[in-house]
Amino acid sequence: MSSENFDEILTLIKEDITKTDTNYREAISAEERLAVTLRFLATGDSFSTIGHSFRIGFETVSAIVTEVCQAICRRMENIYLPEPTRTIWEKSAKGFEDIWRFPNCIGSIDGKHVTIKCPNKTGSQHFCYLHKFSIVLMAIVGPDYRFICVDIGDYGKNSDGGIFENSHMCQRFEAGLMNIPEDKPLPGQSTPCSHVLIGDEAFALKPYLMRPFPYRQSKIDTRKENYNMRLCKARRVVENAFGILVQKWRIFFRPIATKVETTILIIKTTCILHNFLRIKQSECENFDFSDPSDKPSQQSVLRQLQSDPRRTTNLAFSIREQFVNFFNLNK
Repeated sequence: MSSENFDEILTLIKEDITKTDTNYREAISAEERLAVTLRFLATGDSFSTIGHSFRIGFETVSAIVTEVCQAICRRMENIYLPEPTRTIWEKSAKGFEDIWRFPNCIGSIDGKHVTIKCPNKTGSQHFCYLHKFSIVLMAIVGPDYRFICVDIGDYGKNSDGGIFENSHMCQRFEAGLMNIPEDKPLPGQSTPCSHVLIGDEAFALKPYLMRPFPYRQSKIDTRKENYNMRLCKARRVVENAFGILVQKWRIFFRPIATKVETTILIIKTTCILHNFLRIKQSECENFDFSDPSDKPSQQSVLRQLQSDPRRTTNLAFSIREQFVNFFNLNK
């Protein structure tokens, strides 16, 4: 983060984190409060380590981190992680078509398990298949690795598909309240096709969410295999976004030992700052999105494509078939 970016964040939140001096001591400055919080998020150091570095109390560090994260969410969320509008979805769809060659795609969805210290009296609710305690960051990501929507805080024991179906995000998609652009034909086609999210095999097939064919089906049908390859390639942007997030904010490298409410606040703050840095540093314009191969490795596809017998609607099947036909006409 450059000094200019630091100053811009400080300008936005300074009013909320500035304290008044007293007759007994001078207040910790807003600049130092922001520096403490960014140091905590960027390194994952304990409150005691940061307290020694800045020569302030350990409990003070904890209070500062919570207060500054609240201020960042309050002042910056509407700017860098706003509620998606039709314009945002249309811009995302254009990016997926231009960069990843997947038209009518408005976002890639997946969940990330964030490791936490097991909260008291929660039993195995947070214990996930990775054999650790976690809460889940469910995110929809655009073609430039920016977060469009996030849902944070579900139990680690739940599957990605189950978490999405029970989320407020999914309920709004089901009710048609997410400002999704109107259907339009795929390039070179005449039949209108829905705008969709793309996800892995953990998600159920829906009219607004495409998933791969089961591996056994794609293995004996070249058309389905081509579709799976194109979907898997475009879907990887969400995995890449999680990787960038973790590398920049290394608090994710170790279990977060705060209260669940504070952990959710910390994760949301890092998502906002992630989008802030992506925009300010213009990484999406300078990053080489090209892939030396149109197809992911066969091992990657084997890991992603597993059979799932969940039932779905005929409409979702017909929409997926439109994409299958398009990708096999435009290899």
